[in-house]
Amino acid sequence: MKWNKFRLKTTTEAEDIVSSMLADLGIEGVEIEDKIPLTESDKEQMFVDILPEIEPDDGVAYLSFYLEEEADTEAVLANVKKELEEMSAYVNVGECTIEESETEDVDWVNNWKKYFHQFYVDDILIIPSWEDVKPSDEDKMVIHIDPGTAFGTGMHETTQLCIRQIRKYVTEKTKILDVGCGSGILGMLALKFGAEHSVGTDLDPCAIDATYENMEVNGISKDKYEVMIGNIIDDKAVQDKVGYGCYDIVVANILADVLVPLTPVIVNQLKDGGIYVTSGIIEDKEETVKAAVEAAGLTVLEVHHQGEWVSVTARKETKA
Repeated sequence: MKWNKFRLKTTTEAEDIVSSMLADLGIEGVEIEDKIPLTESDKEQMFVDILPEIEPDDGVAYLSFYLEEEADTEAVLANVKKELEEMSAYVNVGECTIEESETEDVDWVNNWKKYFHQFYVDDILIIPSWEDVKPSDEDKMVIHIDPGTAFGTGMHETTQLCIRQIRKYVTEKTKILDVGCGSGILGMLALKFGAEHSVGTDLDPCAIDATYENMEVNGISKDKYEVMIGNIIDDKAVQDKVGYGCYDIVVANILADVLVPLTPVIVNQLKDGGIYVTSGIIEDKEETVKAAVEAAGLTVLEVHHQGEWVSVTARKETKA
């Protein structure tokens, strides 16, 4: 199915009220482009390793909306222009020029699947839920994964660094906390390696469904894991729910800028002698993370590199 795309040039001052106006006219799914700087809350919600450089805010905003081919576009645009004209009496709506183009109806949520195929992390076969295991691989450790809209397929170097460290330190009595669990792949692998219990936290609500679905398809019972949404760094309720001094391993595959404030908090969740595995660290941030780990009273045990990424593993020493 084809759609007509309309890109309206307005101002950042007016973008919210213009979006509301479009919704009132029955136009749904408006895309907003602007150069407004990201807030700290925005940055926390972004699952990227290096934040993009954004040009200075020039006050310009573009609002894109879509109409079906059979829609009466002439009437809709006439209504939009009429509303913009009336709005200009009390807010700066800018140029209000509208560009038109045609686009295909694409399932963006699922379209990426064509690029994600089974692969190995050492001797572990990670396979998307929509592919079959080959007979020659049936004797391998097989992990079925479908991240959905949550982060974590296992392909990224930082995830692979974490997998190897978890495998090294996990025992049959291990209780693991995965901060920023995404698809649940690290907690799931810990359980496959023999861990007793896994708890995951994330800021993204999509992580709950993704983790439950991936655990189920891999045959892991619900009494073996928990997932909760919230910011463990500054939310006391989340910290209390997660628990204190009860984890043998804490793993955090997050941005270095998040690991720095996380580390002095997370030591409270670790048992004495517990292992802290971190990744998501670009090479330039290695020393910053190591310094934060040591400042929190942890002992750095190992530092590993893969490509331009780093993993730092540390231990919480047993109190005398």
